[in-house]
Amino acid sequence: MTSNALDSPATTDPKETEKRQPLYEASTQFRNWRFSPEGLAQIREKLNEAAVAVIRNTFEVDQPGSSANVAFLNANEEVVLVRLYVTKISQLCAMFRFPEEVEATAISYLKRFYLKNTVMDWHPKNVMLTALFLATKTTNNPISLETYTSHIPKTAPSDVLDLEFLVAQSLNFEFTIWHAHRALWGIWLDLQSLPDMTSNLEPSIYDAALNHIRASRLTDAELIYSPSQIALTAFSVAAPELASKWAQSKLTPDGTQSQLSPDTIPPVLGLIKGMVLKEGHVPDVESVREIDRRLRICKNPEKIVGSKAYLAKQAEDERKVEEKRSKKIFEMQKGQTDPFGDEIQTKNLVDYDDDDDDD
Repeated sequence: MTSNALDSPATTDPKETEKRQPLYEASTQFRNWRFSPEGLAQIREKLNEAAVAVIRNTFEVDQPGSSANVAFLNANEEVVLVRLYVTKISQLCAMFRFPEEVEATAISYLKRFYLKNTVMDWHPKNVMLTALFLATKTTNNPISLETYTSHIPKTAPSDVLDLEFLVAQSLNFEFTIWHAHRALWGIWLDLQSLPDMTSNLEPSIYDAALNHIRASRLTDAELIYSPSQIALTAFSVAAPELASKWAQSKLTPDGTQSQLSPDTIPPVLGLIKGMVLKEGHVPDVESVREIDRRLRICKNPEKIVGSKAYLAKQAEDERKVEEKRSKKIFEMQKGQTDPFGDEIQTKNLVDYDDDDDDD
């Protein structure tokens, strides 16, 4: 079933659990990209603290005392800035007429990137463009780089390609995304198979639920909850009675817990609904402008092309590469042997040319 029935194993028996494990729980998304709200906050706090420490040290090396009055961004401000560029992805997808899959995938890539990096190292504007271009390829909706960049003002092909490997690496090269909008489609198809249901299924209900899922992309929902949990929440907001009937259809005939429990579903849906209502909107433009203004001051100098810190970092990187290359060449030469064997020793051999000298 597309919706995976909230992705909960049906039994506690290890053999039966392994046999009936939903496909989603075998995915890299379930294993590597789902967190608790507390775990997510901790990851961001640590990334932010580490970035601030490095940038502050870079400032001090260049000019002692220069970091004293710098107002560095905190983890929450970074999230707000990234959220703004999530909305930019939606705008670009509308302009290019990319399908829903591309938009949702690019947004997921952008969010995941900033669980390994900070905006003070890599500005979301550039990462967003690369994430979207990468999503067109991984979802099999390719567009040429020239066409892509020519429709985006002040964007060169290098702006996209220079970060492509970094983005892919930050994603652990795990490009497949399980999306809530696809789980929603699964629920919609399931409802059509229920008796006496087709007359109540107006397309507007599905569209309303899909809009709630689009709003959820502005939140951390996909990093905390499963796609089917988000989909059912969206459907329950759009059509509570239909969502309830779908959930009831997933219970066993005797009313015992199968893959859904009437005792556990409402709290989860309530948490997701509260998150979407609170955060599922475009952030305040003035707040974002202030964050972006401060980012120009506290951005890592080592990432600013042409800066003193950037040139010093480049020189250091080149030195390390050259040192590594020289070491490798030395080790190869040291262990290298002549394929024709050792040199022949001529000591004590007869010189046959002596006979010619006697003539």
